Amino acid sequence: MNTKSTTLPGRHDHPPQPVSSTRPAVTRPVRRVGVLDRAALHLGVALIKWGRRPVKVDDREQAVLAREAHQARLEAERVRAQYEAFYLSRIL
Repeated sequence: MNTKSTTLPGRHDHPPQPVSSTRPAVTRPVRRVGVLDRAALHLGVALIKWGRRPVKVDDREQAVLAREAHQARLEAERVRAQYEAFYLSRIL
């Protein structure tokens, strides 16, 4: 394979090379941040922080859920033991 490829002169991302002087540099005026923009930014950040605040869980509700989960585990263990006792006697 004897194909040779060349790249165009100018700016490449890697490795960084300076911009060629054939293009005029475009200068844009700096946009100042206004009071309204700054207030909107602070309001947005405050809303995000407020939305991510921890929610207090009612202890009574948590206790009821824990009791129900415990009762469900006990019932599952009872059913499993009953199933094993029933089918284990068939195998032996």
